[in-house]
Amino acid sequence: MSEWPTTETDRREQLQQRRRRTARNLVLALVALVIALSLTLPRLRFDYAYLPPLSQVANPQRINQDLAYDLWGEPISRAEAEELMQSAEGRQRLEPAAGAVAIDQEFLRLGREAFYQETFGNEIFASDIVGILEGPLSAWEFAKAILRLRGGATTNLRVALAETVSVGGRTFGKGTLIDTGLDVPAGALAPLGMKMKLEGGRLRAGVTCAACHAAVDPESGKVIEGVPNIDLRIGLLLALAPNSAGFFANAELPPVESWSDVAVTVPLAGGDTAIIAPPDVLEEYVDRIFLRWPPGTFDSTADLVSNPSQIPDTFTAGDHPFGWTGFASIGPFRGLSTLNNNVHALNSDGLSQVELSEELFGFSKELTYAMTLQNAAHLRYRWEPGSDRLPSEFFEQVNPTPAAVGVNAMVPTPTFPRGSLLSPDGMLVSREGFPVWWHINAISAFENTLVPPPPPLQVEPQLLAQGEEIFTRAGCPSCHSGPAFTNNRLIPTVDLGVSPSRGQANGNAFPGMAFPPLVWSWDTPVPLPDSPQVVTVTVNAPREEILLAHAADPTGQGGFKVKGLLGLYWSPPYLHDSSIAVGPDAGTDLGLPGTFARGVLPDPANSLAALLDRQLRRRLIRLYEEDWELQAAKVTGTGHEFWVDAQAGFSTREQQSLIHYLLTLPAPPSTLGR
Repeated sequence: MSEWPTTETDRREQLQQRRRRTARNLVLALVALVIALSLTLPRLRFDYAYLPPLSQVANPQRINQDLAYDLWGEPISRAEAEELMQSAEGRQRLEPAAGAVAIDQEFLRLGREAFYQETFGNEIFASDIVGILEGPLSAWEFAKAILRLRGGATTNLRVALAETVSVGGRTFGKGTLIDTGLDVPAGALAPLGMKMKLEGGRLRAGVTCAACHAAVDPESGKVIEGVPNIDLRIGLLLALAPNSAGFFANAELPPVESWSDVAVTVPLAGGDTAIIAPPDVLEEYVDRIFLRWPPGTFDSTADLVSNPSQIPDTFTAGDHPFGWTGFASIGPFRGLSTLNNNVHALNSDGLSQVELSEELFGFSKELTYAMTLQNAAHLRYRWEPGSDRLPSEFFEQVNPTPAAVGVNAMVPTPTFPRGSLLSPDGMLVSREGFPVWWHINAISAFENTLVPPPPPLQVEPQLLAQGEEIFTRAGCPSCHSGPAFTNNRLIPTVDLGVSPSRGQANGNAFPGMAFPPLVWSWDTPVPLPDSPQVVTVTVNAPREEILLAHAADPTGQGGFKVKGLLGLYWSPPYLHDSSIAVGPDAGTDLGLPGTFARGVLPDPANSLAALLDRQLRRRLIRLYEEDWELQAAKVTGTGHEFWVDAQAGFSTREQQSLIHYLLTLPAPPSTLGR
């Protein structure tokens, strides 16, 4: 028998506990209901992705609220738009056919909803082809993991394996709790950024922007919009899927000598044939590669080289060009829409680049179809190895989006099958019933309103002032200047001293790109009409930097963009390869092996110290030199050798003051988009 509350405080606490129990029981009931319905009502349709109310967002403040249009990256305020509307020439500049994207509160609302809830149909590739819920991390085990939270939140959903499996040379026992790095807000029925869709008796999972670019704040339990999910284990989640080879282009192909005697024969157009690795060999090889990816990274380039990069933040205003190499510099919002299109085309649909197979990979598209589909999780999409039927013909019969290449919701550009600076695979991610790129541009507009929340640090004015002075004395503003702390330029890989692999990653797509970039007028409906209006994209980026971003510079090693510095507290580890990682104890929590591999999150201050102090950096580099698996993932710890340490003439206090300054950089309240 429970005790009666004796004070008002006791009564309030008891009431809060009762409310929490009610909320938890409701979550349990809803999850159980969804599972039961999925088993008993095959005709039922249901989809769910968590959208946090602003009251549950840690950074609800917004910038760029006075913008009315974006014109090829040029922000136009409401006052400027009113002035332009006074003349016929000005009104013409603001037309969709001129490249203008109109922005209002409804558009920003749509962008936020799409950021959290829009998959553009990638649940087909993720679930039916790759099989993200068909392996040992089953839908039922995900549901049980959510149930175990009892309505609470987590920054790392731990899911038990449904069976014992061996993947990539490692064995995982049944019941093993897998650290997924998926965040679950309190009361959510699915992980943040994971859309669950029930249709035709099948439960599928798709991925939205929020899976990688939002996270639960462990202090407040609220969602932080725009921060990278630093411990999301994409490589592990893919490796445990039965057909991770669907993403073979983001990994590597096994050497021919390892499978030539058991090769699969693939028919080609014209009666010829070619061979590929059989499903088990290809799957095992790709799994080994994905298991090496550090948490919080993903390989976003289809170049048959494994070079995963850190998930970036989406505090994007003023931080152009986009992508670690700055390849996204053309189009609306200074290339941000190009980046977002790439995420939902090339990065979440391994078939979207199939028509470019010859240019990208040097082999027929039939081989791309065959390697992607020969082990598809769902029989509907499985091309049988050794079949006499062309893989492309097979896919045409089962393609859920026959008007597009691949399975996501896309339409071709005017230059298709050639890509362009606007869309490397020549496809525009667009929902039927809306104008071309409507949601993509809305997501970009929304992301340009985001700023990081203040870090949970005690700001020390004296240390802050000294840090700002050290920032200037050390020469940091020569690159990290302006309101977003970037000069928006690219630096050659050879000058940065980083591994050249990532800088070269976009080089295979560049020779096949069409110039000038062409697109449909932004008011063109989807499906495309018979004769849509073609618009030439205005190219504002310097030619030499376009070449550098695509490894078409004289060195052939490409370059890297100068990254903005806002929100550094929320985004360790640092550098593109996530190598600059140091935990709370700098003596033991060193590098990726001493942090994530041991369940320790990188400490922002100590990690920044490793970026600035050459002695600590040497320890990191030696550590990676001795780890062949991280070397294979192109994790080196090298580059950005701009030191603020004793050898450079700075005291320990001066170094610490600079770190304090960098971690507490305030986002200015005014417009950053200019």
